[in-house]
Amino acid sequence: MMNAQIERYVALHRSFGRKFDAQERWLRLFASYANDLGDRHIKVERIYDWCRSASSQNVARDRFDHLRRFCLYAHAEDQQHQVPPAGVFGRGKRRRPTPHIIEPEQLRAIMQAALDLPPKGKISPHTYHYLFGLLATTGVRISEALALQCNDVVDDGLVIRNGKFGKQRLLPIQPSTREALDTYLSIRRRLNARGDDLFVTTRGRAPHQTVVHIVFVRLARKLGFRGPTGTKGIRVHDLRHTFAVRSLESCQHDREAIRHHLAALSTYLGHTDVANTYWYLEATPVLLRDIAAAGEQLFRGDAA
Repeated sequence: MMNAQIERYVALHRSFGRKFDAQERWLRLFASYANDLGDRHIKVERIYDWCRSASSQNVARDRFDHLRRFCLYAHAEDQQHQVPPAGVFGRGKRRRPTPHIIEPEQLRAIMQAALDLPPKGKISPHTYHYLFGLLATTGVRISEALALQCNDVVDDGLVIRNGKFGKQRLLPIQPSTREALDTYLSIRRRLNARGDDLFVTTRGRAPHQTVVHIVFVRLARKLGFRGPTGTKGIRVHDLRHTFAVRSLESCQHDREAIRHHLAALSTYLGHTDVANTYWYLEATPVLLRDIAAAGEQLFRGDAA
């Protein structure tokens, strides 16, 4: 019974354009756990036991939050399904981590180090070199970059087909970025690297997202840009942060120009809500000083 409801619940969310893969995985794992214990309906105590078995408090909270939302749906169909109270394993979203701004010389060093990755004479080192470069110069999500196909490189830029909530957009790129991509495609042909994905390894497919994260962190540690295992530091996602912050810093420093620039940047980055773009102001010291000055003027009563 639970599995049938999960299928309907997942189908409902996907009809809104959501991938819902992680949520479905959690729900099916719980259903398997409950079914093995003979449950035909959701029991609150069973949810607690399953969430307590999580590897960390954050994982337990994620499990619980996914399950409770499903419980509300299931209870509306069949009131024998129980619904636990909210916040049992903690409330609210975790604060977004402060972005690390990657300096140009750090990026150049990481890209150069990528060319020394094994296997020598194969496509993989070039793939990481140009992939990191594209992430830095366009600010695309790593998932979007890895989903690019060769035919997504068009005269007007890049066709992003794997955006958030399944949205598609055309991403204009600088001539230098297009030239770099053309160079990478030329290297692919020379090395006879096949596959429809734009960025490929020796297996002819795009590297897995987790592998890209691992490669970036290892290179950053090797170069001294990040501390040992267990310490925080620059991540591959910080290439996107850095692009957004540098873009904001480069715009004209008056409130109206910043407002228009934020709207354009939000569209370019593929944000579903401009509020997600305003968050980057936290990591933009140049603009924060202007915001602080404007706030002081307003407090004094002499703001324009």
